[in-house]
Amino acid sequence: MATNQPAGGNINVSNLPVNGWTRRDRPCDACRRRKSRCIIPQDTETCIMCQSRSEQCTFIQNPQRRKRRRVEDESSPDAAKPRSPDADRSGQPKPPINDYTSLPGPSLLKQTLGLQNRQHGQYLGQTSEYDVRLINLSPFNGRGEHVSMPGTLRRVSPNVHFIMKSESQAEVDDELANLDLVESIVQPHGRALVDLYFRIIHPSFPIFDKKVFLEKYGRTHREFTPPVLAAVYILALNWWSYTPELVNLPKPDIQKLEQLAPAMMSVVLNRPKLSTVQAGLLLLQRPDGDSWALTGQLVAVAQNLGLHLDCSKWKIPEWERSLRKRLAWGLFMQDKWGSLTHGRPSLIHSEDWSVRPVEARDFPETAEDDDEEEGSSDIETGRLTFIHMISLTEILKEILGTFFTVKAMAQLSSDSENAMKLTLELAKPIQLKLKEWHSKLPKSLAVGETRARKLSSTGSLHLAYFAAEVTLHRAIIRFDSTHMDEQLRHITRNAAKARLTSAIDFVGKLEPAHLQSFWYFASKVNLAIIGTFGSLLWATSDNPEEAEFYKSQLAEYRWTLRVSSKAAEFMKFTVGMLDSSPVFVKEGGSKTTTPNMPRDPPAQEPTQEPVPERIQHDQDKQELDQMKYGVNEVSPSVGTSTENAFQYDQDISGTAMAVADTRPAWSGLANNVNFSTGDIQDWSLDQLYNFENFQSVEDIFASRRFIEEYDETGNNFAGF
Repeated sequence: MATNQPAGGNINVSNLPVNGWTRRDRPCDACRRRKSRCIIPQDTETCIMCQSRSEQCTFIQNPQRRKRRRVEDESSPDAAKPRSPDADRSGQPKPPINDYTSLPGPSLLKQTLGLQNRQHGQYLGQTSEYDVRLINLSPFNGRGEHVSMPGTLRRVSPNVHFIMKSESQAEVDDELANLDLVESIVQPHGRALVDLYFRIIHPSFPIFDKKVFLEKYGRTHREFTPPVLAAVYILALNWWSYTPELVNLPKPDIQKLEQLAPAMMSVVLNRPKLSTVQAGLLLLQRPDGDSWALTGQLVAVAQNLGLHLDCSKWKIPEWERSLRKRLAWGLFMQDKWGSLTHGRPSLIHSEDWSVRPVEARDFPETAEDDDEEEGSSDIETGRLTFIHMISLTEILKEILGTFFTVKAMAQLSSDSENAMKLTLELAKPIQLKLKEWHSKLPKSLAVGETRARKLSSTGSLHLAYFAAEVTLHRAIIRFDSTHMDEQLRHITRNAAKARLTSAIDFVGKLEPAHLQSFWYFASKVNLAIIGTFGSLLWATSDNPEEAEFYKSQLAEYRWTLRVSSKAAEFMKFTVGMLDSSPVFVKEGGSKTTTPNMPRDPPAQEPTQEPVPERIQHDQDKQELDQMKYGVNEVSPSVGTSTENAFQYDQDISGTAMAVADTRPAWSGLANNVNFSTGDIQDWSLDQLYNFENFQSVEDIFASRRFIEEYDETGNNFAGF
């Protein structure tokens, strides 16, 4: 093909098609051989690489044919399957789009930062080899880009820059082969599965922009990364029967996709895109897909992408700003609930988090976009579920940071005498936040508010709330002891009992519309946390009646989960845990050997000698003093035992102690929990009462119930 020779010695073929490719479509011959990005500045005819090497910039040679490698062995039976359902009539797959800015016609993807097709960007941190003041000296063009080495600098705000790097041809070829492999497993049902995903999962877990996703998928499946395409198909396959045209067809092999996904995920971790975080979050939502290691990797990838930053004023498309916020908060929730369920330190810290709260405008779909097909999820309910799950997660973050960090546990444990008092003081404001959160839930998110022939994901939200409540009370009863103030212990244990029974009652009210819906990944372990809490209360019971109550509650809980697991298999995890619990295994759940429980007296008690009157009087005075100040002194011989210190004391029935008021003085209780003079805290009603004379109101409180019955409609309790 004829070419024109410019004065500089370079061959100018920019305006002529070579082998069917234009200059915009392909790299020059030298860059293709080096497998490097071919960057041609505006108003020039030679790429930067050829300029730096004083070489001719030619577009003559054809690309070399190379063998494409798949994640799966080429020798497998599926290797002979068609590689792409989007092949044209000649049988050749559509060529990939290398740069969305060159797309003809309108497109949401033009000027995208985090979803470019064959390049990826990394945030330039403040302490890296790049300095903002030096970067800003570069001559950025109108799109905020400056071509440099080893990539293109992109400025999205005066102080935030990214470096964009192109992927090598080998990486692109491998990615295309893996995309074709994923598609071949589900073809020809790919589009039906995508529709299923957006009908059922997306409304309450909106980490995609639906219009952007469908725009790309409408052109070809090859515009995605393999793990994100596989993850969408994997989750959607769980609702295969919810599409009439699929229900009677053979279901694709979901296990094959799940085997491929981890290897594909590991490949893209070093080429960060928003789709990398999206894929990871979806894979973590699988019933058996939770992985703390992958969560840590996603946090690192998100930091590479600048997801931890406020992007509200960045020079990127508006839809991408909203997507980044939703995706960032999705990762935030993954981190905090993963920290809870795995018992690990959180990976995201407030000091390095400036993402603004999501708003209604950050959700492009509205109620008008609802899919009316039977078995779909309601978009508006899903949006509210996502928003309130974020606010609940922020309270969970406070619970974990206040009570369960290494430092917090060490500080509380170091002062064992005051541990309960300090714990209650720290827990009170958090408990009030939980109560306020619950009271402000919209009516549409109530458990009983389900629509006919519609799935509801609100069950996952309410379960998370009860898990947070239980976790807070788990921190309180961690310091439960028979040696603490008797009245205070009665209050805290009754409050814990109320939480447990309310959580179990909630699970019993779940409807098929809840059970068949999308459940957040933490739901499986949240159910188990409730079971663990009940077992803990059983193990610390004071008497056989209390122990039997908790055993009965746990048995009912196990039965509810067992019958519900037919519709929600993730519940089987807690059923198995309870089956192996000491509550039901050890001596059939007997509690006769639990330390806190008073032991039964011997069959024949030895005859006791009369106690001298002076000794009896001293014993009575000692017990009255102990009750007055809310402290039970334990003999050194007891050691760390939690047995009741008075369990084997002299029987004093018939003495003055028998008719004495055993309630501790309110003044003593107030001192014990460190309240100011004149203040009495009623832990059950969250009201602060002020009295000048404690004695004048003790009669009022003598018959008052400390814990109200659980008010199902308003969650009326929030104290201890």
